[in-house]
Amino acid sequence: MAGEWGTRVRGSMMKKLAKTLVFAAAAVTASAANATITVSAVQGSTVYSGPPITYDFDTSTPVTIGGGIVGPGTTANAFAQPIGSTGQYYSVGPSTITPGTVLLGLTGPLVSLSFIWGSIDTFNSLQFTDAAGNPLGAAYNFTGSQISALVPAPANGSQVLNAQNPIVTFLFSGLDQTLVGGFRMSSGQNAFEIDNIAVNSVPEPGTWAMMLLGFGAIGFAIRRRKSGRELTQLA
Repeated sequence: MAGEWGTRVRGSMMKKLAKTLVFAAAAVTASAANATITVSAVQGSTVYSGPPITYDFDTSTPVTIGGGIVGPGTTANAFAQPIGSTGQYYSVGPSTITPGTVLLGLTGPLVSLSFIWGSIDTFNSLQFTDAAGNPLGAAYNFTGSQISALVPAPANGSQVLNAQNPIVTFLFSGLDQTLVGGFRMSSGQNAFEIDNIAVNSVPEPGTWAMMLLGFGAIGFAIRRRKSGRELTQLA
């Protein structure tokens, strides 16, 4: 009888866990219904004060196509180190190669992306791509003028003001979290420079399901051990 009761309890627990997993999957799917990208920008500083850095182009470098990893320092009429950057940085323009593509190497959906956008110019533009570097279309394009208006600051390429070397953050939701895998930078003149890329990604929905299943199995094992100890003490 006790064995039959235990089997029923375990079956009931597994059914509840299965319902939880189905609900979690449904919630993830529902959140992907409306895709939007929100962008913000704050004034930079001589000492970087943004999110934890994923790629600094010194000890950690993303996969890039075109452009050039340059510096440290500034080369006149070619590229200039963004304020807040130390060491090497990434530059796109006639002096390197334009456009230049950065692939983020994601292991899960993209939640947010931040970096220093150096010396904002009207002829700078950024377009998001998929994981292979294919541009996603005009709706995924942001210009230097748009970013400068957020700080606010003039988009004239100045390296004097911190406001013209802002930390820019893109927030992703819905389908864009799995659609975006990189970005393409273009500059009609010298140059478009970035540094200190911060990537925030989350596990795939399937990974969350496996984690939930694992937590459920651990919880069941702990309860079973406690139950076994109680029975021993009662005996």
